[in-house]
Amino acid sequence: MTATLTRADVASAASQKRRRRAPGWLAVVPLLVFTAVAFGLPAVAMLNGAFTVKDPASGASSYTGRNLSDSLQGPYLTALVGSVKLSALSAGLAAVLGLPLAQAVVSSRSRALREAVLTASGVLANFGGVPLAFAFVATLGNAGVLTVHLGLADHGWDLYSFWGLVLVYLYFLIPLMVLTITPALNGLRAQWREAALNNGATGVQYWRFVALPVLAPSLLGGLVLLFGSAFAAYATAAAMVGSAVPLVTLQIADALSGNVLVGQENVALALSLDMVLVAGLVMAVYLPLQRRSARWLDA
Repeated sequence: MTATLTRADVASAASQKRRRRAPGWLAVVPLLVFTAVAFGLPAVAMLNGAFTVKDPASGASSYTGRNLSDSLQGPYLTALVGSVKLSALSAGLAAVLGLPLAQAVVSSRSRALREAVLTASGVLANFGGVPLAFAFVATLGNAGVLTVHLGLADHGWDLYSFWGLVLVYLYFLIPLMVLTITPALNGLRAQWREAALNNGATGVQYWRFVALPVLAPSLLGGLVLLFGSAFAAYATAAAMVGSAVPLVTLQIADALSGNVLVGQENVALALSLDMVLVAGLVMAVYLPLQRRSARWLDA
């Protein structure tokens, strides 16, 4: 009887444990539904449209790879390459400039300065679109305040160009880099620097052989984030340069607005798929290195 009661008690406890776990699973259901609706349905629509071509004469649709082929030719390929160049260059410059700024913030003894810089970085990292374009046009445009007072036009300055767009992107990418790399810099142990200096290493050697190798995955992660932010940006470039600088996001906007040849309506979805593939390749490089960095910084 005792054994029977014991088994019954165990079964009852297991049943109660399952009932306690049930609400936890139910709490995740709204998130899963939202993810499926907000991300799953657009992804399926994009994939379906990227491989669908409509016959102008009959109106019948058929599956083919012609959209993807067209998206990698002519002006579409030029725009895709232009976006990759702009994003890579902007991300690289932002990483180079943001790392020493973040290190200065981390090593500062003033708590008020650290909080002020991080707060400002959080605001500036999310400042973009048409307001950012207008601010730069009013400041550094052809008739901008600084352009007129400093005579920049006489020296060949042109805001509405590739390098002008790089400058505008750096305005929000550098603060984003500061926010991204600051936690990794906080993870560097003071004992590592002390051990390196005690063994005769200089400050440059410490950064070259200890700090930067440990930070390398985090730096790469920051580059991925900056690259993705610049690669997906649309409103700032559209408001400032229009079609003067070929970018894939501007090409997608033109295609979605109907500015395409008959039968090429879904090229925009193929271009979107190209962007997803580029982002996926970058993330495939980043994720393994990020796990390696976490082992060092969490040790």
